[in-house]
Amino acid sequence: MKAFVLIATVVMYAAIIIFPQKKAYISLATAAVLVIAGAVPFRHAIGEMINWNILLIYIGSLILAELFIYSRVPAFLADRIVERSPTLGLAIVIILFMTGLISAFVENVATVLLMAPIMLEIAKKLKMNPAPFMIGLAVMANLQGTATLVGDPPSMIFANYAGYSFNDFFVYNGKPSIFFAVQIGAIAGALYFYFIFRKLDREKLDLPEEKVITWVPTVLMVTMIAGLGIISGLSTGGVHASSGVFCLALGLIGLAWLALVRKEKPAFIKDLVKGLDWETILFLVGIFVVIGTLTSTGILDDLAAWLGRIIAGRVTLGFVLIVLISVLISGFVDNVPYIIAMLPVAAQLATSLNIPKELYMFGLLIGSCMGGNLTPFGASANVAAIGLSKKAGGPVKFMDWLKLAGPFTILTTAASSLFIYLIWR
Repeated sequence: MKAFVLIATVVMYAAIIIFPQKKAYISLATAAVLVIAGAVPFRHAIGEMINWNILLIYIGSLILAELFIYSRVPAFLADRIVERSPTLGLAIVIILFMTGLISAFVENVATVLLMAPIMLEIAKKLKMNPAPFMIGLAVMANLQGTATLVGDPPSMIFANYAGYSFNDFFVYNGKPSIFFAVQIGAIAGALYFYFIFRKLDREKLDLPEEKVITWVPTVLMVTMIAGLGIISGLSTGGVHASSGVFCLALGLIGLAWLALVRKEKPAFIKDLVKGLDWETILFLVGIFVVIGTLTSTGILDDLAAWLGRIIAGRVTLGFVLIVLISVLISGFVDNVPYIIAMLPVAAQLATSLNIPKELYMFGLLIGSCMGGNLTPFGASANVAAIGLSKKAGGPVKFMDWLKLAGPFTILTTAASSLFIYLIWR
């Protein structure tokens, strides 16, 4: 049975790489095969392996993200930044940094779609290729998606496995946690982009005035963030069981407000709900079962033992290898199944070396999330940014992406990883 589970998992990964647009169907089909083959009981798969709490958090935050876009608040803030910044180059960097901060609480693709019109308008006014602006949006959004529990699926998965609450992403055991490591990387990334865009400091630009449609979604977003922080205080470890219900309830309140107060047509609301990232939600359902089966059969323990023999007690070597391998793999493969599979391995390696588990788990999270910036297809936000850039007359070739995003990925990953190593070694 162990050999069967391993073969099924390898075939699943290969199929996801070859047919990434079908990843949800592939993961669900693999999970179904494992259940039918008797590798895992159906009730155990549904009740124990699938983390419904995480899925509800994700659905609720996706709804609020769509409402946040609808409100035009971020676009309004970006317009004010351009208007009040001393130079245009600095304004662009501030917008990129703000894009990242929004992405810490809003899904990455949604953040890129939200901020893209502003960047495209800037490029059009300056008569410049929009590609560098769009690449900047994507990589900064991906970078900050790691910073909080609700920023990205890998962060939610990490929280579930490591027993982290919302507040633990900021401070854990009296030490600065993953949020601050990401901010170090974001500062390094902002300095990098200022070096790129500083040539625009002499330019002047007037953008069309943005007006806020409503502040209600902003209130709902702030309520979600504050509420998760309060709920974390009730938890003895991990994501509190009520967090998912809380986030989904806020999302449903937002939809009700859209229908009853804003008087939006049912077709509009239906399209909004239909347009949520259901593919990733279904993908996670299948992956939870597949990786849960891998764990229960002992395959991940075997992998940890093999890596332990390679590292041979060299802690620094282990950390560097985890970060580098994660960056390279995540540049080409979806990081969700990778991080679900590797979290137990990283934790077990750290335990065997008698070091804090956070050192290797944080290194894994940093590498796998920031590695998505390495290639134009390493993250969904990258694909969205490329599509928008091409539509605006700025097609992006692989080398065009690598030339700008490659140094950014190396710089930000190195800065964040160094912070983690110095704090948690």
